[in-house]
Amino acid sequence: MNNKKVQYTKKEFKIDLTWKQRISSMFFTSIIYGAVLFLFDRNQNINSIIFQAIFFGVLFVLIFPWAMKKMLSKKVNNIKPDLLNNETVEEEIFANLFRGIEGVGGKIFLTNERLIFKSHSLNIQKGQTDINYSDIVSVDKRKTAKLIYNGIRIITKQGVKYDFVVNDRNIELQKIQQKLSK
Repeated sequence: MNNKKVQYTKKEFKIDLTWKQRISSMFFTSIIYGAVLFLFDRNQNINSIIFQAIFFGVLFVLIFPWAMKKMLSKKVNNIKPDLLNNETVEEEIFANLFRGIEGVGGKIFLTNERLIFKSHSLNIQKGQTDINYSDIVSVDKRKTAKLIYNGIRIITKQGVKYDFVVNDRNIELQKIQQKLSK
């Protein structure tokens, strides 16, 4: 067995939007929210609707994401898998694993021994899922909700299907397939 330590870059949770994207999102969110308020309560003063719509746009496009980033980044960035002796993490992938109907947030860790999914502490279903590379029969692309091309399905020899949702699916799929080909 090769005991050489492999260096990898630890991924940090972040969502970077340009100011143009933020202002556009705030503008469209305010318009949609204002239209909904107007349609459902036509007796309300138009100045009140405009104020509420602008407040809602600022709150949910600027303040809410900032607060969530502050709370989530500590929980997500500090995920550490339970490793075996002489096992080292070689790659981290932000992912959700579907357990029943819940998409459990966390990270996939590609180690020198196996694939590990470790959930973050904000989930209802917590814990670690270990999949030995030798047990994996196939790794395929899949659609999430039959619409979005961001899913990966791993099938084991036992017939267990693990459905993951990742960003940059093609890149992450390639990383997993490279580990299987070794």
